[in-house]
Amino acid sequence: MATDSIHKPARAPWLPAVVDFATDSHARAVAVLIVVALLAFLPGFFQIGPVDRDEARFAQATKQMIETGDYVDIRFQDETRYKKPIGIYWLQAAAVKIARLARLTHADTAIWLYRIPSLLGAIGGVLMTYWAALAFVSRRAAVLAGIMMAACILLGVEARLAKTDAALLLACVAAMGALGRVYLEAFSEFAPRGSPWALPAIFWTAIAGGILLKGPLILMFVALTIIVLAILDRSAGWLWRLKPLAGIGWMLLLVLPWFIAIVARHGGGFFEESIGHDLAAKIGSGQETHGAPPGTYFVLFWVTFFPGSILAGLATPAIVQSWREPATKFLLAWLIPSWIVFELVMTKLPHYVLPLYPAVAILIAGVVDHDALSRRLWLQRGTVWWFLITLALAALIVIANLYFEQQAGLRTWPFLAVAVILAFGAWWLYQLDGAEASLLRAAGAAILISIAVFGFTFPRLPTLFPSNAIARYLRGLDCTPDIAAAGYQEPSLIFLAGTDTVDTDGAGAAVFLNGGGCRVAIVERSELRAFGQRADAIGLRYSRGPTIDGIDYSIGRRVSVAIFRAGGAQ
Repeated sequence: MATDSIHKPARAPWLPAVVDFATDSHARAVAVLIVVALLAFLPGFFQIGPVDRDEARFAQATKQMIETGDYVDIRFQDETRYKKPIGIYWLQAAAVKIARLARLTHADTAIWLYRIPSLLGAIGGVLMTYWAALAFVSRRAAVLAGIMMAACILLGVEARLAKTDAALLLACVAAMGALGRVYLEAFSEFAPRGSPWALPAIFWTAIAGGILLKGPLILMFVALTIIVLAILDRSAGWLWRLKPLAGIGWMLLLVLPWFIAIVARHGGGFFEESIGHDLAAKIGSGQETHGAPPGTYFVLFWVTFFPGSILAGLATPAIVQSWREPATKFLLAWLIPSWIVFELVMTKLPHYVLPLYPAVAILIAGVVDHDALSRRLWLQRGTVWWFLITLALAALIVIANLYFEQQAGLRTWPFLAVAVILAFGAWWLYQLDGAEASLLRAAGAAILISIAVFGFTFPRLPTLFPSNAIARYLRGLDCTPDIAAAGYQEPSLIFLAGTDTVDTDGAGAAVFLNGGGCRVAIVERSELRAFGQRADAIGLRYSRGPTIDGIDYSIGRRVSVAIFRAGGAQ
């Protein structure tokens, strides 16, 4: 939004030093945002085991590509996995291949390697939010927008998961930032710099990257923005600045080779599964029990975009007042139409709206920078949620550590205490120090909470990751076993135990062990009776290993897994 769009009173005399430092130059701004992002995203990144089910499925499909040398087809064991295009698998495979060249031990099953594209995508999304924001707001506000994204709870989760969404965020913000600059140039609000081909190159390359990552979703964000702006302005002539003929040709050059290769390999199978089944199921029904009514994303927003979300209500009056200005109009066109579509689609997962959060961050940051947040008392009282949400999260962490009797949970207390104090100050000192200082306190509190959750609590809850305990036992054997699993067949087990892990039932596990040699059966409690009966019937000789108890959070129940090895005394 333009600097003269909102009356800007004198700034409070006290200014947060970190923002003062960052706004001295672009290099300092980038350095500060990278440090903040690393503090927010790295805790737990290396320690947390593979998460069921999506992360483990993505990682396993990539691992199979590396094992087979086939970088065209996408498979999970013997099944095709055509829900998403190839982009994320290539990025993950590149990270693992580099680690293998560096002779990193157990690189193929080190889940953090598969998360590197997500980490880089999340950091890139923060930096791209800053870059995009510079077209709409001051450098100071752009830094605030980047900090909001770095501290955002939802992006913190996606940065630690080996899947598409953090990388897609980077592609989407790059495309929308370039599109926004081209749009504002048409209104002489953003002076063009450099080659006239630079922004089109960024835009069309980002579009190609987004398509290879998650299909046509990035096209929806771009198309809806353009359509709304064309309707409001009654013109779309500015689109020619994007060099559409050359740009579309470049985009097709990047995306078509793989699509042609997969069609040559399997005909229309990829499109039938990804569009005909997966996309249609998401739109028409609550796929995999993830259905929810319209308004769900609005409710989730207050937690998933925390702590920046707490200023959204206070910023709304100023945003509404300035909606006709080109900068605000573009950001609202980026945000509102796609948000409505997501609210209407039956399947709802929190990360779907992540590419819209940079628009929210920039809008809020612009209003904060102009000191134009609402002075209405009932809205200002909403800042108490900085404190209440932080306090609730801290309490949940304490309860989780006590419930699982984790002594390591004591290490979280300093982080939780400081987080609660900062959140209290963000609320209590809001009117005294201003929104900017309070936002930074709340962002600090959110980062400390993430350190306590991801750095200390989750990695030390072994019951959440039974596949890790199973994998440790298997690595301790004196041979490389063939493995069968009965009753417990989560993707994380396939990823850690091996692609050839046999999916069977209790009776089948006994027959599998009877084949002799170095064989191990992993049998869940519900299949033990069938295993024992079949073992007795065929005279199976086996030895029993440890029993591993845990929680299968993907289905929401406790599991108990017994491990059996072929041979030995019954």
